[in-house]
Amino acid sequence: MATETTAESASACVGPNGSAIGMPQLCGEWVGNQVFWLILALVAIYFVLDRVALPRIQAILAERQGTITSDLAKAEELKAQAEEAERAYEKALAEARSEAQKIAEETRAEIRQQVQDAQDKADAEIAARTAESEKQIAEIRASALANVETVAKDTAEALVAALGVNADKSALDAAVDKRIEG
Repeated sequence: MATETTAESASACVGPNGSAIGMPQLCGEWVGNQVFWLILALVAIYFVLDRVALPRIQAILAERQGTITSDLAKAEELKAQAEEAERAYEKALAEARSEAQKIAEETRAEIRQQVQDAQDKADAEIAARTAESEKQIAEIRASALANVETVAKDTAEALVAALGVNADKSALDAAVDKRIEG
């Protein structure tokens, strides 16, 4: 009988050979035992997380936050430096453009002056050549008039001689001079 009571006192979840019948997790007699070990495991996990894992995670998060904050500050500083560099670049570019404009204007003025000087020199040379040409023309005209007078006197003398009239050379010259003058 004693063995019967022991067998009866054994659970309905355990078979006669000591193995579990069905799924032991679903056995209602073992629920208290399972709850105890569940609470014990959760408390152990909580203490491990609270004392070991969470401080490490918090340290990593704080380090990341510090890195992010430092990177943002550095980015703001670099942005300010970039804006400063851009302003300096724009200023230098404006100065360079202004200087280029000034140099271009000076060069244009210099070229205009050179052109004006060359034109004045050419005008002076043309005026000198014109005066010289007019002088030569006047000399040629005077020479031509003298030659015309000589030719007219010789022609008059030849005509008078051809007509058979004996005329004085000085009288013929005076008549030709009078006729040439108008």
